Amino acid sequence: MDIYEALYTTRAMRRVKPDPIPSDVQQRILDAAVRAPSGGNTQNWRFLVVDDPDVRGKLGPIYRRCLGMLWETIYKDRMEAARANPDDPDNKQSLIMQRSAQHLADNFEVYPMLLFSFVQYDPTGGSIFPATWSAMLAARAEGVGTALTSVFMFEMDPVLEILGVPKDQGWLFSSCVTFGYPTGRWGVAPRTPVHEVSYRNSWGAPLGFEIPKPLWPPNA
Repeated sequence: MDIYEALYTTRAMRRVKPDPIPSDVQQRILDAAVRAPSGGNTQNWRFLVVDDPDVRGKLGPIYRRCLGMLWETIYKDRMEAARANPDDPDNKQSLIMQRSAQHLADNFEVYPMLLFSFVQYDPTGGSIFPATWSAMLAARAEGVGTALTSVFMFEMDPVLEILGVPKDQGWLFSSCVTFGYPTGRWGVAPRTPVHEVSYRNSWGAPLGFEIPKPLWPPNA
């Protein structure tokens, strides 16, 4: 797969089939992930693969509670505004996002593979997120959809207990990524153009160019 196709089309794919991810596919995904840059070459992080239905069954209710907390706290004002004026284009996108995220929560136990990442003593994510993103790009190359979530942060203690993560060694939860073969089609996600979210040399200074539409595919 062309690297730019992977970069442009690796978006959150939350609607997936329950089909298991074959071992050889898992191997290629994880082996690609550990090749990512790592601060000091320490790889001071750990991946934890979850494909046991019993473990997923224990995590599902916790995840749903955590997402409920997200809707009632951080996203409360945004979602109330969206519901009050659902025809506004931005609000419409917010409601689509909420439905997609809620689908993940409602079907958490169905995802055939979860990838938890933990980092030791380093809350910045500077080393673990490149590795996690590499896993997601490798999954895209294998036709596997992914979605990254961090809402377990609302209830970490029971999650750590279920997963058997030592609590006295400084391990910090970074993210959970769901994996599964998607039921929908891949595509380029709509995003705010780069020149509207980027500056050059000084905060607020013009970037110097505009990209009104995606540069991939090149002949689009």
